[in-house]
Amino acid sequence: MLQMLAVSVVGIAVAAVARRKGWPSPLLLVLAGVVLSPFVPGYELDPQLVLLVFLPPLLYSAAIDSSYLRLKDFRRPVALLSVGLVLFTTLVIGWVTHLLLPQLPLAAAFALGAIVAPPDAVAAVAVARRLGLPRKVVTILVGESLFNDATALTAYRVAIAAAVGQGLTWQDAALDFARSAAGGVVMGLALAWVLAWVLVRLRDALVENTVMLLTPFAVYLAAESLHVSGVIVVVIVGLYIGHRMPRAGFGTRLLSDAVWRVLDFFLETIVFALIGLQMWPIMRGLEWGDGWKLAGMALAVFAAAVIARVVWVVPSIYLPRILSKKIRRTETHAPTWQNVTIVSWAGMRGVVSLAAAFAIPETFPGRDLLLFLTFSVVIGTLLVQGLTFPALIRRLKVSNERETYTDNLAEAAAQQAAATASLARLDELVADGVDELHREVVDQLRTRAERRTLSAWERLGGGTGPEGEETPSSVYRRFRREMLVVERDVFVSLRDERRIDDEVLRRVLHEIDFEEATLERD
Repeated sequence: MLQMLAVSVVGIAVAAVARRKGWPSPLLLVLAGVVLSPFVPGYELDPQLVLLVFLPPLLYSAAIDSSYLRLKDFRRPVALLSVGLVLFTTLVIGWVTHLLLPQLPLAAAFALGAIVAPPDAVAAVAVARRLGLPRKVVTILVGESLFNDATALTAYRVAIAAAVGQGLTWQDAALDFARSAAGGVVMGLALAWVLAWVLVRLRDALVENTVMLLTPFAVYLAAESLHVSGVIVVVIVGLYIGHRMPRAGFGTRLLSDAVWRVLDFFLETIVFALIGLQMWPIMRGLEWGDGWKLAGMALAVFAAAVIARVVWVVPSIYLPRILSKKIRRTETHAPTWQNVTIVSWAGMRGVVSLAAAFAIPETFPGRDLLLFLTFSVVIGTLLVQGLTFPALIRRLKVSNERETYTDNLAEAAAQQAAATASLARLDELVADGVDELHREVVDQLRTRAERRTLSAWERLGGGTGPEGEETPSSVYRRFRREMLVVERDVFVSLRDERRIDDEVLRRVLHEIDFEEATLERD
C-alpha cells in the first residue's frame, strides 16, 4: 500500500511537470518508472489490480466520451481492427515466437501473441486527445482500443488452457469466443437499459454520479462472474449512458465531466508509471547467459507486432472498397493514405498486456521469457511509436482544422434554430401573461438568446453580440430555464438526426449547463 502511494505521488509530480512543459506525459511516466524500477525491486504488478481496478473505469470513461453514432458509422474498420487484427497479430507473433523458440509449445507462443496483440485503450485515448487528429481517425483508434481487449483476453484464455493441457479444440475455442462476445453484448444492453432507467429517476446529480462511478466495477464483475466478456459489457454500458447523457440534468453533466477528468488523470498516471516499474522484476527473472540472443528475440517480436499491423491495416481498409460496389456507393470519400498511415503506426501497447503476462501461471513453460518479450513490445511500441507519432502527424500535415470549421458552421446553424425555438417559447409565455412583467426582462431574455447565436457566428468571422448584462430577476430565471429546455431539446434532436456531431452537442450543452447552473445560484 505504501508503495502504491509513493507511485501515485511521484507519478502525479512527473505528470504535472509534463503538462506544464507541454511534454507527452505517458512517455515521460514510463521512462520515470524505468529509472525508478531498480529502487523498488520488490514490486511486481498484480494482474487483478489492473483488470479489476484500472481497466473498467478507464474503458467506461473512454466509452462515455465516445460517440455511439460515429462508432456505428465506422463499425466495419473498428471490427476489422478490434477482432480481425488481434487474431491476425496473435497468429503472426505466435509463429514468429515458435520459430525463434522451437522448444516452446505452440500454444504458449500463441499465448504471447494474444498478450501483445491489442493496442492499449489508455495509450490510444491519451494520444488521440493530445494530437488533434481527424475525427474519423480518432473514432477508429478509440473504437479499436475499446473492443480489442475482449478479443485478446478471450484468445489468451484459450491459449493458456491449451498450453496447460486442458485439451481445448479449435471448435471449443471458437464457441467460447462467440459465447463470451455474444453474452457480453446481450448483458451489456440489458444492464445499460436498467441503469439508464435508474439514473433518470434519481434526479440528484451527486447520487447519479456516485452510481456512475460504481457502474464500471459492478458490471465488469457481474459479467466476469457469468463468464462473458466484461470488457464488452463495460463498453456497451458506457456508450449507452454517454449517448443518453445530453438528456440528463445540467448538474449531472457538469459534475460527471469533472469527476471523470480527475479519475482519468489519476489512473492514467499510475498506469504508465507502473509499466516502467516492471523492468527490474522482469529482468531479474531472466538467465542472461546470452544477452544478445535475448535482445534479438525481443527485437524480432517487436518488429513482428509492428509489421503485422501495417500488413493488416492497409488491405483491410482498401480491399472492401475495391470488392464492394455498395461500400463505394455509400462511402463516397475514400480514406486518404495519410490517415491509413497514421492508423497503421498507432499500435502502442500498454498495461493490459503486462497484466495478462503477469497472470500467466508460475508453472507455465517459459514464463519469465514471455514476460520479458511482453515488456519489450510494450516499452518498444510506447517509446518508438509514441515518440515518432507526433512527428509523423506533422510530417503528413494531418489535422482536424477543416472539421473545426465545419463544426463551427454546424454549431452556428444549430444555435440559430435553437434560438428561434426558444424565442417562440418566450412569446408563448408572454402571451399567457405574468404578474408585474417588466418589458426589460423580456428584452434581456431576447438579447441573451440572440447573443448565443451571434457568438457562434463570430467563430466564423460574423457579427458581434452585446456586452454586459444585469443580474436576472426571478421572472428572468424562470423564463430563461424554459427557453434552455427548448434549446437543449433542439440540439439533441439535431444530433439524433445527424445534422450535428456529438462533439458539437457536448460543446453547446456545456455552455447551456453553465448558464443553467448560474440560474440556480439563488
